[in-house]
Amino acid sequence: MKLNISRGRQIAIVCILVLLFGILGGDLFKLQVIETQKYKDIVSNVSSRTSPIKAARGEIVDCNGKKLVFNEQGYSIIFDAAFFPDSDNKQERNKIINNLIHLFTSNHLEWKDTLPLVFGSNGKIKFKADSEVLIKKLKSRDMLNLNDYVTAQDCFDALIEKYELGDYGEKDARNIASVLYEMERTYFSISAPFTFADKVPEKLVALIKERSDFFKGVDVEVVPVRSYTDGTIAPHILGMTGLINAEEYAQLKDKGYTDTDEIGKSGMELAAEEYLKGKNGEKTVYTDADGNRTTKITKQPEQGDTVVLTIDSGMQKVVQDALEKVVIEENSFHTIVPNAGACVVLSCKDASVLASASYPTYNISTYGEHAQELNTAKGSPLWNRALMSTYACGSTAKPSVAIAALEEKIIDEDFTVFCNGSYTYMGQHFKCEQAHENLYVNVVHAIDESCNTFFLKVGDMLGIDKMNEYRTLLGLGAKTGVELNEAVGVLDSPEYRASINQTWLPGYTVQSAIGQAGNLWTPIQLANYVNTIANGGVRYRAHLIKSIKSFDYSETKLDNGPEVVVQTGISKETIDIVKRGMLEVGTTGYCAQYFWHLPVKVACKTGTSQEIRRTGNGYSTKINNGFLIAFAPYDNPQIAVAVVGEGLVSGKYLSPVVSAAIEYWLGASDSAEGLGAEEVLIP
Repeated sequence: MKLNISRGRQIAIVCILVLLFGILGGDLFKLQVIETQKYKDIVSNVSSRTSPIKAARGEIVDCNGKKLVFNEQGYSIIFDAAFFPDSDNKQERNKIINNLIHLFTSNHLEWKDTLPLVFGSNGKIKFKADSEVLIKKLKSRDMLNLNDYVTAQDCFDALIEKYELGDYGEKDARNIASVLYEMERTYFSISAPFTFADKVPEKLVALIKERSDFFKGVDVEVVPVRSYTDGTIAPHILGMTGLINAEEYAQLKDKGYTDTDEIGKSGMELAAEEYLKGKNGEKTVYTDADGNRTTKITKQPEQGDTVVLTIDSGMQKVVQDALEKVVIEENSFHTIVPNAGACVVLSCKDASVLASASYPTYNISTYGEHAQELNTAKGSPLWNRALMSTYACGSTAKPSVAIAALEEKIIDEDFTVFCNGSYTYMGQHFKCEQAHENLYVNVVHAIDESCNTFFLKVGDMLGIDKMNEYRTLLGLGAKTGVELNEAVGVLDSPEYRASINQTWLPGYTVQSAIGQAGNLWTPIQLANYVNTIANGGVRYRAHLIKSIKSFDYSETKLDNGPEVVVQTGISKETIDIVKRGMLEVGTTGYCAQYFWHLPVKVACKTGTSQEIRRTGNGYSTKINNGFLIAFAPYDNPQIAVAVVGEGLVSGKYLSPVVSAAIEYWLGASDSAEGLGAEEVLIP
């Protein structure tokens, strides 16, 4: 029987056969030519392992692109499980670790030690303070499998038995156990190398390499190390990084973090962690039958993004130096109060933070070497006073009262109060320390001469609710919105007193009007308050991040433009009256002697408050704190400044800090005029 197949079908069958043979031929070519090396590797290798390559964190730069925090090449000592003695060879393992520890201690270097057991002053082992999470982990089924009630000595004995450390002295046994515990806690394996120490000097790296025959499986890894152009510039703003702890890892492991990662612990390092954190790469190590190793990078690491701050590092340096000089020279209570203070400088156009200084301060690049003494030092140098300290701010509160009274039409510019040096309210007597040229004081002169009588009277007429309504508009007693941790402060009121189980007394209203009572405000709140007055009544969100750029600047991840929090609606007439009073303080009043040399007019307001401080010997004493808020130039405000000096008898003595900030701003502005935009702006 003869089959009749059409010519079309014949062509189709031929095409299908050609296609099938083509696919088969292509696969053979791919296997034999393109991927031949891959399969040779598979055949020749007896083992391979993949491990992460740590990505460099992003850089932190100032508003002009000057590097503040960057990365340098450093060395870490790691244990490679492919060559390090395994858990069946405990004695050899312990010997290597013990020698490595002694090498580090003899060079005054630290290794990673999270074991929550330490020796007390009596020589007895005890649990490390504030280590509840690690103690629980140590006792857990995964580690020692002990009951919750066991003692530190019980845990120590269990470690010695588990790791066969009975032949070592107690201190050596404890130190060796700390490494073995950390190795176990971080699941040390071929795919998870253990980092014994970071930031190891080259000299020590060379010693370890020279003894590689003894230090089996101990390897050196080149890693990025956090470095600082000048560790004294804005350390409280930049913040620090550290090894991720158990609680942090539990929260972040789903975001790709490993239990050996370094993360932001404070300051901008913490606030911008999601941007600064890079993406780890991967490397695969192939080991052939002869023990030869080859490493291939299978995934390139990606550096974290660049955080561009609003901080001008030049102004920051100038303000820090001026603040230090003033608080040291003008502290009238230095035997009781450590030299301390803070200063914040904002841009009037958007409340970006140009400088934020806290004194006493520290060098962040050498923090690790001096951590213990810094944590206990007099004056708390690690504390960020600019954002976290709250103060009764004295007469700097008076412009807010003037604004409220003028806006509510309770007073006008011609309204006067007779002041003969005292004021009586419900039987309570208040003093006005000022000797007025004219005993009938109007609002402009009351701001200039800081007349208590005027503001006590006006505060009584105004009432606490209206007073606080305007203070709320001006941002007092509320967070400014800055990216770092900041204190809320206190806006004293009947409601606040009730919340702390106290009774609001009638006298608190008039006391609040002169900056007393229970109001507590931060330096950055004061800066944003005077900034709102300076720019005509717009309160912006204060911010420290100008923008976020990809590490190569090819992409902008975040651009922080001006963010209006409140359009206060305060009239231009009211603002202008208050500004004129502040202008007199800076041109003919208390602070004039400090600003006369400047080519621009400065408007400001001083303040002084009293505080009870413990002397340390069981007694308490009354001291003064000084305050100064200012803006300049008066005719076209560009910067707003708030300064606090603990132990200063008057805010006027802080004027040199304001003067230094203005002089720097004037110089920077003049320099910028002659430059192209590409030379002064971040790309």
